[in-house]
Amino acid sequence: MTSLNLSGKVAVVTGSGRGLGLAYARSLAAAGAAVVINDVDAEAAGAAVEQLTADGGRAVAEVVPVGSTEAAEALVARAVDSFGRIDAMVTNAGVLRDRVLWKMTDDDFDTVVEVHLRGTFTCVRAAVERMRAQGEGGRIVVAGSPAGQRGNFGQTNYAAAKAGIAAMVRTWAMELAKAGITANAVIPVAATAMTRTIPVFAPHVEALEQHGTALPDSLRKGEGFGTPEDVAGLVTYLASDAAAGVTGQCIGIGGDKLALWSHPQEVSVAYADGGWSPEAIAAAWPVSVGRTPETFGIPAPQL
Repeated sequence: MTSLNLSGKVAVVTGSGRGLGLAYARSLAAAGAAVVINDVDAEAAGAAVEQLTADGGRAVAEVVPVGSTEAAEALVARAVDSFGRIDAMVTNAGVLRDRVLWKMTDDDFDTVVEVHLRGTFTCVRAAVERMRAQGEGGRIVVAGSPAGQRGNFGQTNYAAAKAGIAAMVRTWAMELAKAGITANAVIPVAATAMTRTIPVFAPHVEALEQHGTALPDSLRKGEGFGTPEDVAGLVTYLASDAAAGVTGQCIGIGGDKLALWSHPQEVSVAYADGGWSPEAIAAAWPVSVGRTPETFGIPAPQL
């Protein structure tokens, strides 16, 4: 399909020295895009560039921690200076500082929000400024998480940042439509440094990484859990002309599973003439609006 051919396109992928980001970069390069690799680890970034070029792709590296406006502008400048333009910004860079609420420090919170939420904002803003100037549309693909959709124990900072990213995508879909720029969030579930720490996944991830043992169907289908390469196809699709009509969406992918996440919406309503007093709410809650409360948290794997 020519609409999936990214020849002549240029993509920036943050946090792409390894893991999910590297899988995204490889998939984009395989489809024909020139790629700017970004990582805070110069060695990892350099190795990624070598891997992509060895496979016949075009790639350069920009070693910078995302978050600041200066870093975002450096990434876009590297794309333009090296390849003449930018067509896709893929924000994948992230860090974790997991702790329960009462043990989470200001630094734990600020560090995660700086990289995930602010880093997504600054990188997308810089990319959009250039895309609008080019006048040929563009693609914004950002990294969400099930934690941002449902919450997750010990991840106040991470869940908040990812929920904010989902909200930004919905806003950008409206703001960027006239310029032909789409904005979507990928909600991946894959074997990564984070999921390797989950006890039920750990032995399977270890077997995959050390021995190449394929993940069982109970994970790939039952939990929608797979490899970084399983996620990469969605990023390439969203960066392509084939996805020109897809915007403002949070799309889940992992293993053999592809899913569309719902947007928050009212699920139950009630009305009272003249408004609601505390007593009226207390009486109505268990028999009307609050009769079937919403669930929260990521469901435990059923293996």
